[in-house]
Amino acid sequence: MILSIAAVLFTFGLVIFLHELGHFLVCKLTEIKVEAFSFGFGPELFGRTKGGTRYSIRAIPLGGYVKPAGENIEEVTGHPDEYFSKPWYTRLGVVLAGPFMNYLLAFVIFTGVILIMGEPVPSADPVVGELSQGYPAYEAGIKAGDRVLSVDGVQVKDWSQMADLIHKKPGASLLIEYNRGAEKLKVKVVAKKGPEGQGLIGIAPGISYKYVGALKAARMGVGQCYYWTKYTVTTLASNIRHREKPDLSGPIGIVNIVSKAAHTGMPDLFFLIALISVAIGFFNLLPIPLLDGGHAVLFIMEGVFRRKVTPRVMGWLNSTGIAFLVGILIFATYSDIKRLMAPKAAPVQVETPAQGKK
Repeated sequence: MILSIAAVLFTFGLVIFLHELGHFLVCKLTEIKVEAFSFGFGPELFGRTKGGTRYSIRAIPLGGYVKPAGENIEEVTGHPDEYFSKPWYTRLGVVLAGPFMNYLLAFVIFTGVILIMGEPVPSADPVVGELSQGYPAYEAGIKAGDRVLSVDGVQVKDWSQMADLIHKKPGASLLIEYNRGAEKLKVKVVAKKGPEGQGLIGIAPGISYKYVGALKAARMGVGQCYYWTKYTVTTLASNIRHREKPDLSGPIGIVNIVSKAAHTGMPDLFFLIALISVAIGFFNLLPIPLLDGGHAVLFIMEGVFRRKVTPRVMGWLNSTGIAFLVGILIFATYSDIKRLMAPKAAPVQVETPAQGKK
């Protein structure tokens, strides 16, 4: 329990604080007055005012916040060091600095994990290495270490053949036979339709590692940031195109995943932190009011049309953004609870050496 709590606090504290640090640094570089910069939320535990900025550490270590002077358009006085007194491109730099820091953190972690652990090389054996929570294989009770024997009666020789059989049947019911130690089991799963139209049941092969140098590790770190961003975009586009509900994880789901990663080892935990950092960076770039991407769109439009947004329009956009984000949170939390309460299918025992055939 203590390890799980520490992992969750560390993950969210690091990812969110560095996001806010990005905003803070660009404010300082562009001479925007920062009234407050905090690590954590809630009651102040320790604070110091320097250069007009209140620096503080607060009781709830789940990120932080930065408050530029004149950030609220309705409170602007016109002083040159205020946020809305700066040119649109300066404010654009401030809002983009947060997601940039998320991607920078992800790059550093991906690169560091690869440099320390080595390049992951998937095993060719049809043995389950990892499972994705919420996917058919996990829900059906398949576990890491299970060796797949056949898919719909077709004997499986290697991982590539097995993956090909599954990819060809999106949305179809598949009979998976597998060994778990001395037991031979079978279970039916319905393959989910992936972002490229392929069938997926949420399993990954076992991994071995080989050493790589710093330059290749850095290239692979960039590649990981690009891959997970592209995967997110492709998945969302597929959901919209096919009018499917997105498979979102809310606070409950993320806390559960972080807790499990903490118990499997530090490399898994840090790799997950990098994934979460990419997700938060990407999410904040979406053109949704209140998010960095929403502000970025407004500032770019200001640069194009040479007109600042009015307080009335800003208030309407903020209200719309709050409603939209609350809706996403409710839907994601509902999805988390639904996944936790979903009954798992029990594998059917087919044969063991002691029993013979049934």
